[in-house]
Amino acid sequence: MSSSERNGKAKEKRRIFDETGKRLMREIRPLGGWVLLSAVLCLVLIGCAVAIPELMGALINRLYEWTEARTPGLGRSLLPGLGLLLGVYALQAGVTYGKYYMLQNAVSRYFCAGFRIRLSEKLRRLSVSYMDKTPAGDVIDRMMDDVSDMASSVSGVVDILISGFLQLFVIALILIITDWRMAIPVILLFPLSVFLSAKMATLGEEHWDKHFDLGGKLTSLAEEAFTNYPATKAFNREEELQKKYDELSERHQRKGILGYFLSSIVQPVIAFVNALAYIAVIVVGGWLILHRGVPIGTVVTIILFARQFSSPLERIAFGLGYIQHVKASAKRVFTILDLPEEEDPSGIVQPPTRGRVELRHVDFSYDPKKPLIRDLNMDVQPGQKVAIVGPTGAGKTTIVNLLMRFYDIQAGRILIDGRDVSELSRAENRKLFAMVLQDTWLFKGTVAENVAYGSPEATREEIVRACDSAYCDHFIRRLPHGYDTVISEDSTAVSSGQKQLLTIARALLANRPLLILDEATSNVDTRTELLIQKAMDRLMGGRTCFIIAHRLSTIVDADLILVIRDGQIVEQGTHRSLLEQKGFYYELFQSQYAI
Repeated sequence: MSSSERNGKAKEKRRIFDETGKRLMREIRPLGGWVLLSAVLCLVLIGCAVAIPELMGALINRLYEWTEARTPGLGRSLLPGLGLLLGVYALQAGVTYGKYYMLQNAVSRYFCAGFRIRLSEKLRRLSVSYMDKTPAGDVIDRMMDDVSDMASSVSGVVDILISGFLQLFVIALILIITDWRMAIPVILLFPLSVFLSAKMATLGEEHWDKHFDLGGKLTSLAEEAFTNYPATKAFNREEELQKKYDELSERHQRKGILGYFLSSIVQPVIAFVNALAYIAVIVVGGWLILHRGVPIGTVVTIILFARQFSSPLERIAFGLGYIQHVKASAKRVFTILDLPEEEDPSGIVQPPTRGRVELRHVDFSYDPKKPLIRDLNMDVQPGQKVAIVGPTGAGKTTIVNLLMRFYDIQAGRILIDGRDVSELSRAENRKLFAMVLQDTWLFKGTVAENVAYGSPEATREEIVRACDSAYCDHFIRRLPHGYDTVISEDSTAVSSGQKQLLTIARALLANRPLLILDEATSNVDTRTELLIQKAMDRLMGGRTCFIIAHRLSTIVDADLILVIRDGQIVEQGTHRSLLEQKGFYYELFQSQYAI
């Protein structure tokens, strides 16, 4: 890329109203009614701002006349003007409070809630692969911090820009009407102020982008640290983790400081330019008083208006600078909203489901450059208990991901009861499966609620029956409140093996025609492993069951064992027949149990 192209792209990126800025304005459009109301309130405030110098000028003129005439009754003549001035100030304060309250509570909250709902819906429609590749902390940071930052900032920016431009227009008109000669310095310096505002407001965008990107990494690091807290303590990695966090935090802080500095420096620069106009008005006004007999009250009024003219310019400059702050958050939010969604047909499962599963010439890889599964064929009959074994990385769990349609195949077909799963919606396809993963997952709730996670309509009797069948009823009843004991993923009330039994009870209660056990016994002791095997023998009759396991002792009674190696089925048969072949399965078995 040439330097001219790089400069062109950099200029495009630094434009205030680039594509991100325009899109942000479109997002604000549904709030048009609230923005219009804000504009009306701004006009009221501008009216107050216009009236105050006029009233003060009139009072000064009255005082000046009194110093020459010394007529009695000065207090009575000033009292109405002072009362009116006080009333205008009170109205200004009340409307200001109402405007900010309305913008913060109506605009920001509506804006914030709307974006979070859209992000939540979007994430629900994204593929599992996105969540596999994206740190959970970064997603949470975008949904929480970035959306909150957009919502809290947008009301301020909208208010600043609307009130600022309206106030500029009204004050400029009044300056020209009051005395065009003193208005000239202010009007002439206006384009310079606008140019500097727009030019300098764009300087901090790069730093804001990096600031929010580092914020997402910080959240991810913190989430990872607390999730793996026992491992961190066990290996004495606290200091290293703290050092990594401090380094990242320092970079995050540095970028934030630079962003704030470059955004905030706009205001004093604009204030300096407008101070020149303010000084020019004083000089011209003094000359007009001495040589043209202009009333001193008029000059004071013009000076006050000139000062007010600089105030909205400074606010506009601040607003334009803060747009970069909002855009940096908006880019991260829009990135998620613009992600391609999974195509999902609307086909439904036609009962009854027998449970025959076929894979025909299936090809799949997570990375196109690294082929994983190639021309895989499998025919599992209804009610069979099928074990899938093989070394790490052979593609065992990948087969489960394909059956559940967490990922879609690149070639071939997957059929259930002769129907291609690509014709079914993902939700319908997943209704056919109950699943128990290697890593248990429990949410904060009662034992009964956790077991009924996949069957919320289940009765207490059905929950107890499923737990009894999964050999976990006995330890549940020993908990402080039995089935009503509150547990969670990090709960110490139940052991790892007991958590696994609860997830198996959850799968049994769901009563789906197909069952997947992905390394379900890898985190349990031998006794619990035997209990699981007994539960499977009793309850899996008539259901098609896929078991992925490293412990070959758990699948010796499987109806069919598929041996996967490098994405291919290299052997298949029963435990006994595979041992007799003395092939790859035999080698795996000997490596575990030869001693």
